[in-house]
Amino acid sequence: MTTLDRELPRRARRPSALARVTTAVLERVLPGIEGGTLALSLPDGSTRCFGTGPEVAMRIDSWRLLDRIARSPKLALGESYQAGEWSSHDLVALLELLLNNASPGAARHRWWRRFAEARPRVNRRTGLLAARRTIARHYDLGNNLFRLFLDETMTYSCALFAHGGESLEDAQRRKLRTICEKLELGPDDHVLEIGCGWGSFALTAAGEYGARVTAVTISRAQAELARARIAEAGLEDRIQVVERDFRELDGSYSAIASIEMLEAIGEKLWPHFFAQCDRLLDEGGRACIQTIVVPDEQFARYRSSPDWIERHIFPGCLIPSRSAIVRSLEPTRLRVVGDEEIGPHYAETLRDWRERFHASLVKVRALGYDERFVRTWDFYLAACEALFRTEKMRDAQLVLER
Repeated sequence: MTTLDRELPRRARRPSALARVTTAVLERVLPGIEGGTLALSLPDGSTRCFGTGPEVAMRIDSWRLLDRIARSPKLALGESYQAGEWSSHDLVALLELLLNNASPGAARHRWWRRFAEARPRVNRRTGLLAARRTIARHYDLGNNLFRLFLDETMTYSCALFAHGGESLEDAQRRKLRTICEKLELGPDDHVLEIGCGWGSFALTAAGEYGARVTAVTISRAQAELARARIAEAGLEDRIQVVERDFRELDGSYSAIASIEMLEAIGEKLWPHFFAQCDRLLDEGGRACIQTIVVPDEQFARYRSSPDWIERHIFPGCLIPSRSAIVRSLEPTRLRVVGDEEIGPHYAETLRDWRERFHASLVKVRALGYDERFVRTWDFYLAACEALFRTEKMRDAQLVLER
């Protein structure tokens, strides 16, 4: 149990007409749950159980959750959690149960899927100024916040664990070295890193492999801390941090690395991203792109309407599928020569991040973040862990050659 699992006051004891209708609809949909029992505790004190198997409890403190489901099904659960309208003692297990039953439930009740996906996504191309504002909304929240739940390397992407119980720091260093080795880096290489975060890959590539690195970001907060860490490591002669959008880059590089940046730029910019990689990469050069991916069979539905993570965590993001990446590569001279699935490691990475976040809640609040922010990030980390545990989201390290 965490500090977020406290007893919240029950509100709105009388359901609205809309909530009553939603309750009736859910009583038709939920009995088909498999792989566990969903135990719902409603605001009027009654309890309803659906499914069979290990029980996962969900305490609903306000009928407003049911109103939200009726108005915006894809956003309702997260937005209601942000507002403190429901809780669970095992949030990840609850979300896993719901995710595992989402597709079978939608197949049984196709009208519900059509309703949930009725709000189309607007895939606007992101201009340079808008891209900076979008990135700032997440990555410029404050370096001190990210320090509280990331490991010592300050790496904000999927780690690679060799065994259970391994430290997050060791797993992140293995991931960074794996990318360096896939790029076959050495002292003669000049590497372009597109989306450098707080500098962990650049420090590894230059400090351990002797490469020269041009590290690119459009986050001022990240650039500031990356430069400080590079100076502390005595690698200012090997690493240059550049605050520039990938569309503004020029030059020639023997290798390119990009670690979970592709998801942030939006679908319309994927062809531009790979065209830039093609233009900037030397003949015979290699690129390693690590990116979260949606399974191909789910991509069309996923991209059709915005989800909670896009709305509240990463504005403007869209996660690609492997097939979408291949289509974006077709006009270029780049081809995929390696594809390693590392998604299961992301569930463990996210579990560590969430545990560290919970352990630092006093410090998070001391930094000025309010209760809504805390609940938003709790749901974000738990939802992502559940998505990777159920393989609704995956993670790939793609090696490209010219």
